[in-house]
Amino acid sequence: MDVLQRIREKVIAGDRGSTPDLVQRALTVGHDAHTIMDALVNGMDAVGEEWRVGNMFIPEVLTSAEAMHGGMDIIQPQLTASDTRLRGSVAIGTVQGDLHDIGKSLVSMMLQGAGFDVHDLGVNTSPEEFMEAVKTHEADIVAMSALLTTTLPYMRDTILVLEEAGLRDSVKVMVGGAPVTPEFADSIGADGYAPDGSTAVTKARELVGEPGQATRT
Repeated sequence: MDVLQRIREKVIAGDRGSTPDLVQRALTVGHDAHTIMDALVNGMDAVGEEWRVGNMFIPEVLTSAEAMHGGMDIIQPQLTASDTRLRGSVAIGTVQGDLHDIGKSLVSMMLQGAGFDVHDLGVNTSPEEFMEAVKTHEADIVAMSALLTTTLPYMRDTILVLEEAGLRDSVKVMVGGAPVTPEFADSIGADGYAPDGSTAVTKARELVGEPGQATRT
């Protein structure tokens, strides 16, 4: 089996020990960092699809994400040197007043695994912190998560802050979390809604224009 195929399979299997070694081997035999990143991303794409259809569960997805991260750590210097921006930049966080982290972190890992430059702002993220992250990281997407119904208004507040700062036209907004619905996302003017990590990856790709122009849904 080709080393790139083996990298993909090790990510799917969640083999945190072998993946970095195989990535180093791929570099040694002459594969460039972008080609290796594609193998890592393809592995996580497969994991996301298996999770979406119920063939994998969150612990397995997290293990695969860790394997992918281990491989990315090896090639990151080459990617940085080549000024690779990947598919786009995402500022993600759980909204103000909400300390729930697992769902947001899973989406963050899966977005990074799909080739996005992810900036995880953590939990209890204020509208102003989202706004500053957009400025600092030139984010293409703001992704907000909430588990508590009482914190949903902060999603609307964040969009208003982005508008007041003159940034709304330059960034897409994606929302998700247990109490969030497509109707709520539409009511606050979000560009997209995602009920889970796999859908979040698909929606993020649409929002950055892959494969076509994103539209509000």
